[in-house]
Parts: sequence; C-alpha cells; structure tokens
Amino acid sequence: MAVTTEPPRTSLPPSGPSQTPSGSSRRGRWIDDWNPDDEAFWESTGKKIAKKNLAFSIFAEHIGFSLWVIWGVIAINLVNVGITLSLSELFWLTALPNLVGSFLRIPYTFAVPRFGGRAWTVVSASLLFVPALLLAIVVPSGWLADQSHDTQLWVLMLCAATAGVGGGNFSSSMANISYFYPEKHKGAALGLNAAGGNLGVAVAQLVVPLIIIVGVPAAAVKAMPHEVHLAYAGLIWIPFIVIASLGAYLYMDSLSQAKADKASYVKAAKQPHAWIMSVLYIGTFGSFIGYSFALPLVIKNTFPEFLANHTFIATYLAGLGFIGALIGSIARPIGGWLSDRVGGAKVTLACFVGMALFTLLAIVGVNDRSFGLFFGAYCVIFLLAGAGNGSTYRMIPAIFSALGRREGEDAATKLDFKRQAAAVIGIAGAIGALGGFFIQLAFRQASLGVTAAVKAADTPAEKVQVAAANADWSVGALWVFLGAYVVMALMTWAFYLRRSSATGPVPSVAEASV
Repeated sequence: MAVTTEPPRTSLPPSGPSQTPSGSSRRGRWIDDWNPDDEAFWESTGKKIAKKNLAFSIFAEHIGFSLWVIWGVIAINLVNVGITLSLSELFWLTALPNLVGSFLRIPYTFAVPRFGGRAWTVVSASLLFVPALLLAIVVPSGWLADQSHDTQLWVLMLCAATAGVGGGNFSSSMANISYFYPEKHKGAALGLNAAGGNLGVAVAQLVVPLIIIVGVPAAAVKAMPHEVHLAYAGLIWIPFIVIASLGAYLYMDSLSQAKADKASYVKAAKQPHAWIMSVLYIGTFGSFIGYSFALPLVIKNTFPEFLANHTFIATYLAGLGFIGALIGSIARPIGGWLSDRVGGAKVTLACFVGMALFTLLAIVGVNDRSFGLFFGAYCVIFLLAGAGNGSTYRMIPAIFSALGRREGEDAATKLDFKRQAAAVIGIAGAIGALGGFFIQLAFRQASLGVTAAVKAADTPAEKVQVAAANADWSVGALWVFLGAYVVMALMTWAFYLRRSSATGPVPSVAEASV
C-alpha cells in the first residue's frame, strides 16, 4: 500500500496497482492503494489503519452530536434566564437544528471525496466552534433578555440553526469509514462509528444540566425559576472541539478510492432501494434523533406533576431524557452485529413491530398519567430504534453488493456498486434525519391546542391549571408515529423478506444477506 503525505511522505508495502489520481500536488495523508477485502492485506496492514481512523472519526462525530442536540436541554432552561416562549415556539428551537443538520448531510458526504476524509473531518469539527460560541456568548447575554419577544425568538432560532452543523458530521463520517473496512466487518464498524456519535446525545443531555448549575447553591436550584449559567453549555465543548480537530489533522488518513462522486449519486438515485432504505431510515434514525431532541420538552409538559414531586430528576437529569439516548446509542452496534448474523431485514422488521407496540404502551401511559409506563415504553422504543439504525445501515452495503454481483464479478463493477452504496448512505442519512424533524413538527402541531389555551388564560395560576388539564396533548402525535411504524414494518416485509416475483428487482434475503 502506498501512502503519500506531503510533508512528510510515507510508504508501506503496496497491495496492488496504484489508484493515485492524476497530479501529485495533493497535501495531507493520502492512501493510494486500499484493498480491505484482501485478507492478507487486512491482517498485515489494513486493520490497524482502519481502527485508528475509526477512533478519531468516532470522537469528532461524538462532539458533533453533542452540539447538535444541545438545544433540547437549552429550551427547557430558557425560562431560568428570563426568556419565556410558548411550547410550540420551543419546539422550533429543537426542530431547526434537526432540519439544518438533515440538509447538510448530502454536501457533507460529497465533501469526503472532494477534500479527503481527513481534511473534511478537520473542517467539520472546526465548524462546531460556531454553535458553541454563540451559545456561550449570545444566548445568556443580558442584551437578549431585554429584547422583545419576537427578537428573542428570531435570535434564538438563528443560534439553534447553527447547531445543525453537528448533524452533518454523521454522513461524511459514515461514508468515509465505510471504505476502510471489508464487507464482513462493515456492519460492526459502521455500528460502532454511529454509536460513538449517537452517545454524544446522551452525554449532552446528562452533562449540560449539571454544568449550567455549577456554583449555584443546591437549595436555590430547587426553586423555579432558578439561576443557571447557560454560557457553560457552550464553553464546555471548546477544548473537545480543539482535540477533535487536531486529532483528525495529525492522525487520520484519506483514501484515494473513496469517490462517492456525482455519477455514483445519479446511479444510486435510480435504484429503488435508495428510496426504500431512506424511508426505513426515517423510522429508525429519525425516531432516535427526533425523540432525543423532543423528549425533555415532552416530559416536562406531559408529566408536570411527576417532575414537581421529583425535583432532582427535573433539574439535574433533564427529565431522564438522556437515558433513552444512551440506550439507543448502545443498541446501534448491537443491531449491526445481529444483522451480520441473522440478516438486516429480519432485525429491521422486528424493530418496527416492537416500536409500534411500545408506542401504544406510551399512549396508555399518557392517558393513565403513569410516568413509569410512558418512560419505560420509550426506553424500549429507543432500544429498538437504535438497533434498527444499525440494521438498516447494514442492509445498504449488502443490497448493493448483491446488485453488483448481478452485474459481474470484476473489480471495477464491485467498486462502482460500493460507491453507489456510499452514496445511498449519504442519501438515507439525510432523509432519515428529516424524520426527526417530522417528529418534532408532529409534537409541535399537537401542542398548538394547549398553547392557545394557556395564552387565553388570564392569570399565571390559571395558565398552570389549563396546562395540567391538557397534559395529554401529545397523544395525537403518538398515534401518528404508531401508524408510521406499522407501514414501515409492512414495507420491510414486502420488499426484503417476502419471497415472491412481485419483489422483482429487490435482492432476496439469501442473495443480499440483508
């Protein structure tokens, strides 16, 4: 394998013909020959390099996810700094980062072949300084607290939108890492990469509520509202962003063959599987990220009586929202691991069926005013969504590998379909993340009734009473989610498990090992 670094230049034993692009002015750590499916090459050289790049990719993506979802915690603490927004307005602050991050995923994926995985990881990690510094400087400022309601809302929406850069990191990281690993280890590697990033959600939701009350007396924290240091929520990430950027610059590599170019996207977009898998990913990753953003707000406004009696949970642990994100993150590599053994389609189908059933239990929990039942149901939903994230992403390279075998066994055909698979990872990652935005729109739409009723109340006491009387506001959205999971379960069965000529161009289970 030839590795070129300018400067310095490093060489390793070649594994095959060089694939160096024309011209020799590239700067950075570029690997020109990479053949991970060659067992001898993988064991002697490839595994060590792949693991190193995976480790730094995970760390950078982890910080990206932390900044991406941080507004779920900030939104429920704005009242503590004198900024009062309605529930529907607060959902805009959690929805916008989700929306921006979703749209950034396509250009972020294109950036890997254009600039190299190493260089783009440096850039994407450095962009995280923007939301972190805005959160540290603008949001907690006395200036913003003195502005009109409309000005406050628009400034907060702008600051929240910049956090979307953390969501774009996922697609570039996943597409880049997919080239480093052989087919038989791809599911586990992508699962670990994604799980490390997803863990950033849980870390942010656990750490930020604790950081913002550092130095505040414990007795004062129990009051509502109480003093918080929102600037700390941004400042805490600055040193980690520096480490992520420098680590990528000093230790990561770029692969010459990692070319998910426009032609690959055009070809992939013509494949029905690109859009089928994108819809399925809406149900899995969209659920994970959407609930991660929204759950603190949902819990706060659905079970106010529970939080009033459990001030430690309400104040220090953001309504226990971090637990769901933690479970989902850990479950992701498990989903990839199971898919490598029993097939991704089977795992995905089981996840959607389970998510539908436990959404029904969550509805029962809301109607019965049982926080334990509601929260327990959502913990299982997070578990299944996380496992489904791993299984759906494992299905993509398996499907396109099978399609490539249909076309031929030559190296050029295999590489072409591998590039298409990387393109679909970017497409599905972007569309799937939009699922999180849809979830928050559904919650926001469901909250409009209670928002209007609270505004119509005359006194603060009456507003509290009206909100408590409408605490089941989220049920309508939950029924929508349940129906969506049933549809996606049927799609998984019809396209990837049902043995019928009707499936036509869709690879069978045996052929694609999906």
